[in-house]
Amino acid sequence: MFDTLSEKLQNVLGGLKGQGRLNEDDINQAMREIRLALLEADVNFKVVKQFVAAVKERAMGADVLESLTPGQQVVKIVHEELGNLMGAASTKLTFSPRPPTVVLMVGLQGSGKTTACGKLARFLKAQGKNVEMVACDIYRPAAIDQLKMLGSQLDVPVFSIEGSEDAVEIATRGVEDAARMGRDVAIIDTAGRLHIDEKLMQELVSIRSEVKPHNILLVLDAMTGQDAVNVAEEFMQQVNFDGVILTKLDGDARGGAALSVKAVTGKPIKFASTGEKLDSFDYFHPDRMAGRILGMGDVMTLIEKAQSTVDEKKARELEQKLRKAQFTFDDFLDQMQSMRKMGPLAGMLAMIPGVPKQLKNQQIDERELDRVEAIIRSMTLDERRLPEIINGSRRKRIAAGSGTSVQAVNQLISRFKQMQKMMKQLASGKKMPNIPPEMLKGGF
Repeated sequence: MFDTLSEKLQNVLGGLKGQGRLNEDDINQAMREIRLALLEADVNFKVVKQFVAAVKERAMGADVLESLTPGQQVVKIVHEELGNLMGAASTKLTFSPRPPTVVLMVGLQGSGKTTACGKLARFLKAQGKNVEMVACDIYRPAAIDQLKMLGSQLDVPVFSIEGSEDAVEIATRGVEDAARMGRDVAIIDTAGRLHIDEKLMQELVSIRSEVKPHNILLVLDAMTGQDAVNVAEEFMQQVNFDGVILTKLDGDARGGAALSVKAVTGKPIKFASTGEKLDSFDYFHPDRMAGRILGMGDVMTLIEKAQSTVDEKKARELEQKLRKAQFTFDDFLDQMQSMRKMGPLAGMLAMIPGVPKQLKNQQIDERELDRVEAIIRSMTLDERRLPEIINGSRRKRIAAGSGTSVQAVNQLISRFKQMQKMMKQLASGKKMPNIPPEMLKGGF
């Protein structure tokens, strides 16, 4: 979602890095361009004013103007101030010493609140927590059914009271049920509205008063831009939430909500939802997001994703094969499946520092990976280990078995041979050659 802002900031700062010395005029010009880029990204005007003033004050210091690498110093300052703008450091949930920890989810209708409940439940369950969800949205048609469906997918129990129209009673009894069943966490899904009204706020205040939640999380749709910040201000005054879950960060919004909400409300973004799948959810790291905006990548998140999905034994076996230049279709299939567990490939490319912009902008069709997997699975074990034995008749059989064309099989084999060649160069200690963009489109 930060693509446009990221490009503009990188252009501004890239121009500064190319200069051996900076003067006040250079910095003033850069600040004007940064201010404009942030305003175009729908960042709150007051936030932009404060941010630019903070960066300029630091950039005008002697450690920058007299530095041998002044441009690099300004980039460092912008990176730090962007991180501070979004919260300086990642903040986590508060857990009660006496379970269950109660998490009250609030927000407007359409913000993705019910889905966020499911994502948070999955996230906490992966950390070893015993979770229960409580269905208190008694107004939206099928809201309770949606939560139950998510609970079924995740194997997480959902508490509801059939036919009840008292959300406060459902919340209270739901927390009591979680305590009785020994749950670690109770996540309460509340009703939303298309806009903020007195009835909505009064119900939330009543639920808060009865269940005394340890965490109140406001779910905001990043796609609504500056309106999300206005909503946050209203909820802050009425409900006094503890943190924000920002949804749809994978969309094409300009990023104003992510860059404004902490500065406006004083409350941090705790979680970010970056896709439709239930596993597209994690703690929000301001410093890492700042790095991604400035084109520095996000190596830490990439490492964490890899650690959670890669089988260490298989990784060691692959390392040995690479050293001996024995990379096969079976190895590639294993690596492709591991990478897909980490999330969309386009998102991973954005986390790698130094990846050329043209590669980051490549449209990678995930369905193409399905076709690649089908082709490989249509090969015999010998064909996967020794692609050179795949002659014309074998290619026809593989194409028929995978529901693809002979041309698609030919393209995959050709690109695989290029990959084998690169692996041999790596094994021999030679410099890694450039990866053609079309290899990414074809599943490499």
